[in-house]
Amino acid sequence: MQPLVIQRIVGLLLMLFSTTVIPPIFVSLWYNDGALTPFLETLALTFVCGLVLWMPVRNHKAGLKLRDGYIVVVLFWLGLGSVGTLPLFLGDVGLNFSDSLFESMSGLTTTGATVFTNLELLPRSILYYRQQLQWLGGMGIIVLAVAILPMLGVGGMQLYRAETPGPVKDNKLTPRITETAKALWYIYLGLTIVCAFSYWLAGMTPFDAIGHSFSTVAIGGFSTHDASIGYFNSTIIEMIAGVFMLISGVNFALHFSALRSQSLRPYLFDVEFRVYFGILAVASLICVLYLMFTNTFDSWAEATHHGIFQTISIGTTTGFTTSAYYNWPGFLPVMLLFISFVGGCAGSTGGGMKVIRFILLFKQGIREIFRLVHPNAQVPIKVGNKVISDNITNAIWGFFALYVASFSVMMLALMATGLNQITAFSALAASLNNLGPGLGDVGAHYAGINDLSKWILAFAMLLGRLEIFTLLVILTPAFWRR
Repeated sequence: MQPLVIQRIVGLLLMLFSTTVIPPIFVSLWYNDGALTPFLETLALTFVCGLVLWMPVRNHKAGLKLRDGYIVVVLFWLGLGSVGTLPLFLGDVGLNFSDSLFESMSGLTTTGATVFTNLELLPRSILYYRQQLQWLGGMGIIVLAVAILPMLGVGGMQLYRAETPGPVKDNKLTPRITETAKALWYIYLGLTIVCAFSYWLAGMTPFDAIGHSFSTVAIGGFSTHDASIGYFNSTIIEMIAGVFMLISGVNFALHFSALRSQSLRPYLFDVEFRVYFGILAVASLICVLYLMFTNTFDSWAEATHHGIFQTISIGTTTGFTTSAYYNWPGFLPVMLLFISFVGGCAGSTGGGMKVIRFILLFKQGIREIFRLVHPNAQVPIKVGNKVISDNITNAIWGFFALYVASFSVMMLALMATGLNQITAFSALAASLNNLGPGLGDVGAHYAGINDLSKWILAFAMLLGRLEIFTLLVILTPAFWRR
């Protein structure tokens, strides 16, 4: 463990993050919305805190070790969540500290759960700030930092491995890790620009187009309107959102490979990609047919577009809504919540446990059944033509066990605070899977639940965003032993 190295990097990252409130400052000046002061105070406080951490150890340069990377990532996300509360808490928007922390953590982890109930009445700079939080958290500010910090003498591989989602952490798109981070961010930025331009052509104002492109590509789900995407009442806008949600739920390494080869073959031959689309296609079909069968909407066309859109939105863990899906009949709301447990592909901006983990869990389950009949058989687990090592499958079973254990403990804690079973289960599922909207009392928003529940859910959001291991590993005694 190298405390001075960790202190130096966290200080640099905080100073870097302080610059992210500059765009909301310009938005506030442009619209003259009276919310300038909280952003100026946040800029000053964050930069000074980072400077105070960095200055005493600015000349202490050493290579990061793996454990240092985990510490930096966890400290930085905790720091971001705390600093992100400042514009909301200091601003005149009616939030106490617990609400501000919940909203900030929800934004940065791209969860999309909100405590706001009258979004249209908020200052434009606050609305923009919420959307920007999700965009920064989508690909991970750490990955961006990996591309920048080497210029300041800080290595990045350990940060990248601790931050990036998915069971396989060592695959790099390019020989240099900084080039990998830059490649991911170029793709991420490109998708955001194309998405914003598409929204604008479809009829959104420039402000709404930029804001919703941030939360669409980040698979976040925040909106500038209480009615979410449904506010625009536009099939074209919903189609654009659906396409970009699907794209953003795919492994960004596939996008990189497809662009580099100028071919669709990387998508077609990727098992996770095919399963991802298969799950969403089957769930969409079930959803549409059941909505038609129950006459939930006046026409088949309405049932089709609401059913498909809501399935994609919940399945990719975005959380946009065009209809109050939590009031849909029968099993549909629970089914949609269940597919959010699968979530997006590894290496995407989506939440959930990731498609590849479910593929491997299923294959290993089939292998164990086969071994009951043939105990001495050596049956490798393959994804495509690649044999998966036992280390990876064991890690995935460990992840699943920790996920279930964490879910059980936190759900009991939420019920102990007074939440009913449906609300506690759905709120925790929506937070741990970085989804956003739940069922019961948290179907529309989270303003009505108690503060203790919000703290538990904020922790669940961070746990889900860092994929269980990254956060829990630093709580084990073995991590701190020399």
